[in-house]
Amino acid sequence: MKALLPLLFLPILAAQKPMLSEADAMKTHRSSLLIDTHNDVTSFTVEDFDIGNSFGKHHTDIDRLKKGGVGATFFAVYVAGKYADSNTAANRAMQMIDTVRHDIVGRYPGDFVLATTAADVEAARKKGRIAALMGIEGGHAIEDSLRLLRDFHALGVRYMTLTHNNNNNWADSSGSPAKHNGLTAFGREVVREMNRLGMIVDVSHTSDKTFWDALETSKAPVFASHSSCRALCDVPRNMTDEMIAAMAKKGGVIQINFNCGFLVKTPVGGKASATLADAVSHIDHAVKVAGIGGVGIGSDFDGITCVPAGLEDVGMFPALTRALMEKGYSESDIRKIYGGNTLRLMRAVEKAASLRDQL
Repeated sequence: MKALLPLLFLPILAAQKPMLSEADAMKTHRSSLLIDTHNDVTSFTVEDFDIGNSFGKHHTDIDRLKKGGVGATFFAVYVAGKYADSNTAANRAMQMIDTVRHDIVGRYPGDFVLATTAADVEAARKKGRIAALMGIEGGHAIEDSLRLLRDFHALGVRYMTLTHNNNNNWADSSGSPAKHNGLTAFGREVVREMNRLGMIVDVSHTSDKTFWDALETSKAPVFASHSSCRALCDVPRNMTDEMIAAMAKKGGVIQINFNCGFLVKTPVGGKASATLADAVSHIDHAVKVAGIGGVGIGSDFDGITCVPAGLEDVGMFPALTRALMEKGYSESDIRKIYGGNTLRLMRAVEKAASLRDQL
C-alpha cells in the first residue's frame, strides 16, 4: 500500500503546480525591447490611412502598437513587381519612404522617431517612443543602380529584400522560375555595396540559390526579415533547416512570419488556418536549429490576409510572450528573440560598414 501512495498523490501535486500569472507574463513582456522587422501598414498609409485611427480594419495602429509593447518596427518600403514593369519602381520606393517619414513619423512625432541604427532604437525606447525604421521590399526598386541604392540609404533605409515574388535583373526569387541561377555578378556587387553602406541584406523572398550566393558574398550577417520554417510548412518562401543553420552560423537571424500560409500548409482546395500555437512552433523549431541567438520576429502584419487565431494584430504580442513562457522560454530568451538578436545583428552590420570605410 505504501508504494502506491506517491502515485495516488500525483494528480494533487500536478494540480498544485503554480500557474503563470498575468503579472509575470507582462513583466517579461515589458522588459523586452520588441522589434518587428517587417510591417506593411505603409501600403495603407501611402493611400491616406491614418495610423492614429484606432478603429481601422488593418492590423496596425498607434494604440495597438502601444498595447502590444512594440518598441521598434521596420516599416516595409514595399515596391510591387508591377512598378518594375512600368519603369516606375524607384518612384514608388520614394513614395513609400515618404509615407514613413511624413505620414507616420512626421504626423505623430510624439509617438514615433525615425531610427537608422541600433543606438537609435535604444534611445527611442528610453524616450518612450516607437523607433520607426525602413526596409525596401523588392530589389528592383533600385532600378539596377548603385547610385539609387546609396540614395535610399541616405534617406534612412537600413535593409533591402533582394527580390520580391518576381525575379529582377540580378537576382532570382522564390516566387518565379529561375532566370539567373541565383545572383548575377552585378547582384553580388549590390550585396557588397550594401555591406559597405551598412544596409542589412535580406534574403526573404529569394530563391534558395540566391540565398546561398548572398550568404557567400556578404561580409556582414544577413537576415530573413519575414520568413518561417520549411520543415514545418513546406513552401518555397520558408527556409530549410540547412539555410537557417548556415545563416545563424554567420551571425544571421530568421525573423518568423505570421502568415497562415507560411505556418501551416494550405489543404488542397482550402485555406490555411493557423493559431498562436503554430507561430510558437515555428519560433521553437527555429531556436532548435539556429540557437537562441538566431531567431527574431518579422510579423508581416498588414501584408497578409490570414493571421493566426490569438495573434491577430500588433496588439496581441503579450499573448505570444505568455505562450513562449508556457513553452519554457525564460525572460532572457524572450528578450533575445524579441529584439536582442536583431540589435546584435544591426551592430554587426554597422561595424562591418565602419571597418570597410577604414580600408
